[in-house]
Amino acid sequence: MAIADVKKNAQAKMDKSLAALGEELKKIRTGRAQVSMLDNIRVNYYGTPSPLSQVASISTPDAKSFLIAPWEVSILKDIEQAIIKSELGMAPMNDGKVIRLKVPDLTEERRKDLAKQVKKIAEEARVAVRMARRDANDEVKKLQKDKAISEDEGKKAETDIQKATDDFIKKVDQVAEEKEKSILTI
Repeated sequence: MAIADVKKNAQAKMDKSLAALGEELKKIRTGRAQVSMLDNIRVNYYGTPSPLSQVASISTPDAKSFLIAPWEVSILKDIEQAIIKSELGMAPMNDGKVIRLKVPDLTEERRKDLAKQVKKIAEEARVAVRMARRDANDEVKKLQKDKAISEDEGKKAETDIQKATDDFIKKVDQVAEEKEKSILTI
């Protein structure tokens, strides 16, 4: 394995960590209606648990509400039950054709809890980035030990890997800070 491959693998792992952070942060409520908040809801559709987005049209008419229009009116009750069972804390309003969900305002205490959760998720992403760095540095050391590369090449590779790590940790911090700010903004 060449140094370029080691760097590329480390970069790919770090990219994956950043993408996973983004996905995890999407699941955290900010007090605004975001369709991604409903991604984990599964509706019992003819005996098969199906994602809500596959059995209904979901829209956000304003910043604080959802409008869910099922493809088949017959599954309105199933959708309503799935929303009630979910841990969203929203009460569905069924008018016989569509379901409306109002996103409740976040309390100050809940905002602080969510901000802590963001910090925890960001720290997990930082750890994953550092683990990618450690794995890459181990590979470089192995190449040096096997005399596949010189000591100078190894030091340069470790420096490059550290620079990539620092860049990714800055990105993680930036993404987490933006999410935290959106949560704490009333």
